[in-house]
Amino acid sequence: MSTVPIESLLHHSHLRDNSKIYRGTRSFFIPCSLNLPSHFTSNKLLHSIRTSVGASSKHRRSVAIRASSSDTAVVETAQSDDVIFKENFPVQRIEKAQGKIYVRLKQVKEKNWELSVGSSIPGKWILHWGVSYVGDTGSEWDQPPEDMRPPGSIAIKDYAIETPLKKLSEGDSFFEVAINLNLESSVAALNFVLKDEETGAWYQHKGRDFKVPLVDDVPDNGNLIGAKKGFGAIGQLSNIPLKQDESSAEVKKKSKSSSDSTKERKGLQEFYEEMPISKRVADDNSVSVTARKCSETSKNIVSIETDLPGDVTVHWGVCKNGSKKWEIPSEPYPEDTSLFKNKALRTRLQRKDDGNGSFGLFSLDGNLEGGEDFYVPFLTSSSSLVGTEATEAAQLSKHTPKTDKEVSASGFTDEIITEIRNLAIDIHSHKNQKTNVKEVQENILQEIEKLAAEAYSIFRSTTPTFSEESILAEAEKPDIKISSGTGSGFEILCQGFNWESHKSGRWYLELQEKADELASLGFTVLWLPPPTESVSPEGYMPKDLYNLNSRYGTIDELKDTVRKFHKVGIKVLGDAVLNHRCAHFKNQNGVWNLFGGRLNWDDRAVVADDPHFQGRGNKSSGDNFHAAPNIDHSQDFVRKDIKEWLCWMMEEVGYDGWRLDFVRGFWGGYVKDYMDASKPYFAVGEYWDSLSYTYGEMDYNQDAHRQRIVDWINATSGATGAFDVTTKGILHTALQKCEYWRLSDPKGKPPGVVGWWPSRAVTFIENHDTGSTQGHWRFPEGKEMQGYAYILTHPGTPAVFFDHIFSDYHPEIAALLSLRNRQKLHCRSEVNIDKSERDVYAAIIDDKVAMKIGPGHYEPPNGSKNWSVAVEGRDYKVWETS
Repeated sequence: MSTVPIESLLHHSHLRDNSKIYRGTRSFFIPCSLNLPSHFTSNKLLHSIRTSVGASSKHRRSVAIRASSSDTAVVETAQSDDVIFKENFPVQRIEKAQGKIYVRLKQVKEKNWELSVGSSIPGKWILHWGVSYVGDTGSEWDQPPEDMRPPGSIAIKDYAIETPLKKLSEGDSFFEVAINLNLESSVAALNFVLKDEETGAWYQHKGRDFKVPLVDDVPDNGNLIGAKKGFGAIGQLSNIPLKQDESSAEVKKKSKSSSDSTKERKGLQEFYEEMPISKRVADDNSVSVTARKCSETSKNIVSIETDLPGDVTVHWGVCKNGSKKWEIPSEPYPEDTSLFKNKALRTRLQRKDDGNGSFGLFSLDGNLEGGEDFYVPFLTSSSSLVGTEATEAAQLSKHTPKTDKEVSASGFTDEIITEIRNLAIDIHSHKNQKTNVKEVQENILQEIEKLAAEAYSIFRSTTPTFSEESILAEAEKPDIKISSGTGSGFEILCQGFNWESHKSGRWYLELQEKADELASLGFTVLWLPPPTESVSPEGYMPKDLYNLNSRYGTIDELKDTVRKFHKVGIKVLGDAVLNHRCAHFKNQNGVWNLFGGRLNWDDRAVVADDPHFQGRGNKSSGDNFHAAPNIDHSQDFVRKDIKEWLCWMMEEVGYDGWRLDFVRGFWGGYVKDYMDASKPYFAVGEYWDSLSYTYGEMDYNQDAHRQRIVDWINATSGATGAFDVTTKGILHTALQKCEYWRLSDPKGKPPGVVGWWPSRAVTFIENHDTGSTQGHWRFPEGKEMQGYAYILTHPGTPAVFFDHIFSDYHPEIAALLSLRNRQKLHCRSEVNIDKSERDVYAAIIDDKVAMKIGPGHYEPPNGSKNWSVAVEGRDYKVWETS
């Protein structure tokens, strides 16, 4: 009889691969659980697991367990026909591949040059490129001449070309594309970015497009590459005068003439430049799980086998007597097993003889059952399987299906309701007193918010009973009261674009490919870019509001995208630019202030106090945006048309809410009118102005700044939230200058909008304006994860920037998102700031999550709480209670 050491099992915490720790949001039990980490993806794991017994399971070899003299469990082979579960789970392990992008310019013939762009990392690479012609101004691209386009190139709208990179030969490790340049053309520069279609990642140069100059005096925005950055290449083409209405053909003809007449030319210089590149590469692996009932010992035998490389450590526990709480099983344990904080066990799997993966065998008592995550139930004396109609073997912990019994409102206790009523009476009674009424009322309102949050928490935590049909059905949320300013209160927002997203011409289609991943990360709301026809390709200079064909894609692609995200349980926000609109026609004075399309307004729709556009409306109710006509929202016909348009967008596209652009430009009362008409699930406004500084140093007290944002929210009657620009600004200075004391206001509360009106604060650290290729107010480099550790643990509704999700920060952001969902943190969570000193900020949220950012030391206080580290990284750490 041969013996084999038993190897380890699996619990809801994590699974180690070599030096990496993979954390996940779900696990499945056998009666312990295998937690597939956030680096891993498996479609099968996202669905219910059923147990079944059939002919295929008969007459298989099983294992029995006995204890050896060394108190280590060993396995004995035996016959058993009780195979109760067998499944193979495909997983993906994400690794970072390092390589390089190279750009080479070389002369092929006397007047012909060749520009080559390549990558040393395998992938489905696409060169997204265009050109700038002599005399062009601005950063817009144009399509190159036909003779410059390599075979296989595809035109993207009227401004770019996409060309795939290919291997030069079968044995070559480089992917490359070559573009022929003609000195007689009028091309002044070639612009490009490199795109990896497998991951959707864009690779740029110093945050901007790569630009190869081919003539003198090409503006240098820090993104030029080549031997003569910013200095001439092809004759004196930059001196050719251009008329505004000259055609491209005329430009080329004139440039050729000028080039031929020039006796002395400044020739191009050959160059070769390399830039480092890293790419997230998915390696396919699998985990095979088999569970058997041993007829000789009545024990449950679980075998785990995986081809994951390196040492694999499993974090595991068991469930007993119908309880779904994890417990430590009785000894003996497999070799290389250690106790983890008296809560679980950690066991290293045994390497296979051929070195390709690991395996483990586990012997467990027969009275064990499944847990709250994915689990495979073992049979006990009180349970049985009838054919293939087994007890449901998996519960989705993220979503709550509709129950057999309606969840009653009994969770909202009489005590809470009475207390809220008393507080409301207190507000009224303080109006006639000479005390600090504002402060008293503010404190009372905060108490009401806390009580409302407590009542809602009770409602959400009501434990329903499930039928098999309800678990298999599409997960539904309870029938709860939704506020457009907060959504459900548990929302996590993803900004689904950056400043360059329009350049592919198919952004909607690219987003659809990421819907499942964004849903699995825990996002509940997606913010899409402006959908309308626009003078600027990014969409923020709208023209015809009813034309929804944009640089991001067609109206049909937009609808499909919204449907796709709805299918995975994510709400979608439209970016509504209501402050200004670009005109179609000039008035008699030659001023652009007359509109076309379905909303063919005249100059009465334009405010009167912007001298640039000679409007005949009333004065603006806010700040003017001088790049386009500012709309006069005091006009009845304007408000009527905008309300009809918003409702049409809801009906036609399927939007669930709004991100409102530049709301500083018009009164919040008009916004309330628009929200009442369109009834959004969630809405947030962009109220962005400067914080307070003295002699270039940020002031500690930013109450005036956050008061302006709160005043705007109040003008909407709380119908929308607002981006917490105050918190972003204070985080900037606190992290950049190591002044973490700034993160507590004089009253010991968060210093941004989240400290005054948390339910209406949408916190963020970066967006398409502040970061991306614009970089108007970029978050301190290398400290982004400290920012996310703050906003993803604190109250408010956190927003995560698209560029950060699909970057090297992905696993850390995923872990924080999982923590927020797991601990049910919400927009009204309570913060107790424990430490705010020069080099460290620490807080405890809802008495169940502790966090610290900064290089200084902090540990949560000992006591009744059992703290364990949930997420940690460079200068940040987050704990949770078990």
